[in-house]
Amino acid sequence: MKKILVTGAAGFIGFHTSLKLLKLGKKVIGLDNLNNYYDPNLKLSRLKILQKSKNFTFKKIDLKDEKKLKKIFQTNKIEKVLNLAAQAGVRYSLINPKSYIDTNLVGFFNLIDLSRKYKVKHFVYASTSSVYGLTTKMPFKESSTTDHPIQLYAATKKSNELIAHSYSYIYKLPTTGLRFFTVYGPWGRPDMALFKFTKNILSNKKIEIFNFGDHSRDFTYIDDIVQGIVKSINKIPKRNKNFNFSHPKLAESSAPFTVYNIGNGKKVKLMKYISEIEKYLNKEAKKNYKQLQKGDIKDTHSNLQKIKKNLGYKSKTSVKKGVKNFLNWYLEYYKIKR
Repeated sequence: MKKILVTGAAGFIGFHTSLKLLKLGKKVIGLDNLNNYYDPNLKLSRLKILQKSKNFTFKKIDLKDEKKLKKIFQTNKIEKVLNLAAQAGVRYSLINPKSYIDTNLVGFFNLIDLSRKYKVKHFVYASTSSVYGLTTKMPFKESSTTDHPIQLYAATKKSNELIAHSYSYIYKLPTTGLRFFTVYGPWGRPDMALFKFTKNILSNKKIEIFNFGDHSRDFTYIDDIVQGIVKSINKIPKRNKNFNFSHPKLAESSAPFTVYNIGNGKKVKLMKYISEIEKYLNKEAKKNYKQLQKGDIKDTHSNLQKIKKNLGYKSKTSVKKGVKNFLNWYLEYYKIKR
């Protein structure tokens, strides 16, 4: 059976997507370097669940290591690649920028170049809503300008899209970029807001609320994200013979290349999000209001018209239900009695 290579398989989105692919009967090769950007035990716990499936193979590899990565392609018939490995986090890019270059650029290049050499049928990769940068006209469309990123993380993801387009054009490698909008849910990342808010509220510590709470986000539940990823893997982009070279549109191409927003399609105030956590925990948060942090986008809101039309995508999970599901998982995983 041909295999799907999933990078970042022990990560939040990579774990959930790998689990779904396995449930669909696919053979998955999972790669991860298991770094300590956040608690590696959480990654190992996710991995333990994946390894229960006979169709899952795990390799501890850093994408920077081209030789080890090449062996994976040499010894396996890889049909499709899903690149979810990345150095994530807007704020961490202000502290350790080199890690973003190493993983998001060098690692990305190694993977897409090997995909080209070994004739992979479809290369799918994670981008981010952060690429919209200084753009304020909402909801964000794939055709909105992405030329003004405001932190290195977004700049590397924009670079991924440009590299992918060049490979699609020159080598006819079909590529699909996925711009994720604030993903949350069970098994989430400890550096993200929902995780940090929950931990501090339960510990009677203050939560930091940037921009004095005047933020809104297109919070997208993990199951909806996975639905969009799986649909995108199955839909291989084709050359657009009707592409207008005189007036080219952003995120469109004559090459087998495409980019999709994957979001919830709704803009939710940060304070509303926090109130859902407080309600379910039956505990009011101690709040520390702070100024807008460098690199933060004030608001995000996805236009989902393209992904709905092309892939039949539907976002199904409300913030109320999604937050509840996360909190149930958190309390169980950390064995916290209420």
